[in-house]
Amino acid sequence: MWQVLVRRVVTLVPMLLLVSMVVFVVLRAIPADPIAMMLPPGASAADADALRAVYGLNLPLPEQYWLWLRHAVVGDLGQSIFYREPVAGLLAKAVPATAELAVSSLLLALLFSIPGGLGLYAVRSRVGRIFGELTVVTSLSIPSFLWAIFFILLFGVAFPVLPFTGRVSGDTNLPDITGFAMIDLLVVGRFGDWVDAGLHLLLPALSLALSFAPSVIRVLRSSLVDAAHEPYVTYARQRGASEGRVLVGHMLRNAALPTITLVGVQFGFLFGGTLLVELIFSFPGLGSLTVQAVRNHDLPLLQGAALVFCVVVLLTNTIVDALYVVLDPRLRKRA
Repeated sequence: MWQVLVRRVVTLVPMLLLVSMVVFVVLRAIPADPIAMMLPPGASAADADALRAVYGLNLPLPEQYWLWLRHAVVGDLGQSIFYREPVAGLLAKAVPATAELAVSSLLLALLFSIPGGLGLYAVRSRVGRIFGELTVVTSLSIPSFLWAIFFILLFGVAFPVLPFTGRVSGDTNLPDITGFAMIDLLVVGRFGDWVDAGLHLLLPALSLALSFAPSVIRVLRSSLVDAAHEPYVTYARQRGASEGRVLVGHMLRNAALPTITLVGVQFGFLFGGTLLVELIFSFPGLGSLTVQAVRNHDLPLLQGAALVFCVVVLLTNTIVDALYVVLDPRLRKRA
């Protein structure tokens, strides 16, 4: 197992290098001049050239990338053109908020999808099965930003019972410990503010979860249908095991393997999908920061944000591979 995990981690290095090169070239192929956004009215061409030299944008593209890579290796991702702050510092403030939102969404999605998949498989009536599948397909066709707008209109306007802007209430100062509001507020014992942060997190997390859960339900139900015809299921029933024990104790573990793969692959998209939801709820995370970087043609900040998204996807896939090895003894033998 550890050999497989080490091999996966080692392959991350060339993959990250390749991804960073692609992102670097693509961003600089965009027909926009970030320096023009910074120049005051009446600035001369000499002023533009001097500012371009400060950010290294006057160098050839390979030299620009090599200069960026040398600094990135030691954690220096450059200076934001718009914010005039180090990119690494801006990302360090934004990433925990997005990670907290994404993980909360994943937990909510699993809370819905595991019982949903088991329930959809357990339904035996034709009408109930059709109704369940129709509900899942309908939910699957609704994107997260529509759920977000619906929840704002329902719980923020029609029945104003939940907050829908920001990460905490306006007069709340978050402690600077880990960057994760739910953890930091719990550590310092501010339970009232902890509840407030949880309420602010609920609607955006629910919007993402409801767009993520239906696909997990479908895959889990299909995996359970396939597992139902396996010999070990027949043997367990012959031994007198109840249907509930056969379903949860035997079938679910094997059916979980393709479901884990889907969750791992989709989590990367879930992390990236926070962009629109953060924008709608004015949630101060990586998505909101990326939108500001796009609006201001902030190439160093865009490069750093894109690199973070890539790292999350690659690390998630590595964790999924490790879980596969843990859960499937056949893979441990091959390793």
